[in-house]
Parts: sequence; C-alpha cells; structure tokens
Amino acid sequence: MAGQTDIAIVAALLGDPSRASICVALMGGEALPASELAYIANVTPQTMSGHLSQLVAGNLLSVEQHGRHRYYRLAGEPVARAIEALSLIAPPPKLRARRVATPEPMRQARRCYDHLAGEIGVAVAEALLRRRLLRRHDGEFAVTAKGSDWFRGCGIDVTALREGPRPLTRACLDWSERRPHLAGALGAGLLGMLFERGLLKQAKSSRIVAFTPSGRAWLKRELDISA
Repeated sequence: MAGQTDIAIVAALLGDPSRASICVALMGGEALPASELAYIANVTPQTMSGHLSQLVAGNLLSVEQHGRHRYYRLAGEPVARAIEALSLIAPPPKLRARRVATPEPMRQARRCYDHLAGEIGVAVAEALLRRRLLRRHDGEFAVTAKGSDWFRGCGIDVTALREGPRPLTRACLDWSERRPHLAGALGAGLLGMLFERGLLKQAKSSRIVAFTPSGRAWLKRELDISA
C-alpha cells in the first residue's frame, strides 16, 4: 500500500542464502573483510563483491576502509534485532550426515551483535531479575536503584548510558533459549566490561564466547551462576 514501508526490499536481500549467511556471520558485532565473508558463504570473491554491494545499498551493512582493505559490519542494532527475530521463526537447518544443527558452544554463550546471548546470557538476565537488579516493565527490562549501584560497582555508569541515544535496556528474545537476554546500551556495556576485564574471550572468526576461569568465578560470586 502507498505510504507504507516496503519490507519486500529487505526480504529480497535476505532471501538469498549467501547474503543471509553474511548477515548471520556479522552478528558477532565485529567488522570482517570480503575475503573472510566469501569463505564463510562459500562463494567466489567476485560473487561476494556483488552481494556486499547490494547489502550496503540496502542499508543492511556498512563498510569501513582501512588502507587497501574494506571491512563490513551490520549497519546497526536495528539490523541485528531483525536478524535475531528472523532466527526465531526460521525452520531449523536440515541435518546432513553426522553434523548437528547448532554446536553446543554456540547455544551456551555467544555474541548477539554487542551483547551476551545463549544459555548463559539468559541465565545472567534471570539472575539480575532474581536479585532485583533489574525488574520487568511492560515486557522490557528496567534497572532498579539497587541495580544502578551494582552496575556502577562493575564500572558501568547507568546514568551516562541512560542519557545516550540508545535504549538503556531491552529484552531480546534468545533464538536458542526462547527466553530473553539483556540487550540495549546496558547489555552492550556489560559485554564490554566482561571483555575488558578478561572475564570473557571470543573464539576466532566466530560469535562463540567463553568465560575464562576468572570469569566463571565472577559469575558464581556475583550472580550465583555456574558456567
């Protein structure tokens, strides 16, 4: 209908399996070169160039120039949210030979753009609720006064994040757990803190993350989560 957003354009871009796999590969929040994306999507560099041009033109990807190389990333959190939402309604991958649909480490802990997802991501959100550091409000998360103090102790300034352009908190429905994990500026701040303090590490060329020994101790001490 006239005047309405044409979602068919975006649907057509994501309807190609190679372009869809590019967007999923970039859900880790990092920027990747065309050569690595071509390897992930199993296409030639020439074919990848065409796919990337279409995704950039469609505002699904942004591109950065570093010397002679170009690096591509998702265009922003709304794009990541759309990809995550599609993962919730997409049919599971067909099993081939002895391969499994989703590796266990991916289900356990991964990056969902710029916040923590997977089994542990959901457990963190539920622990924050259980300890009244977060509360439910209209289907979303809200930070309590006690929570502001706790996050401040973690080096995360909730007041400063609240004044930023992004929503402070968002309940992002996890595609593997079917329960929400913490997203928004606070979710990004929490993930950043875990990396900065060496509590979390990310697998090379993957969205999978793993807690270090000190990270597992932090989870147990602060949130009573065994990882």
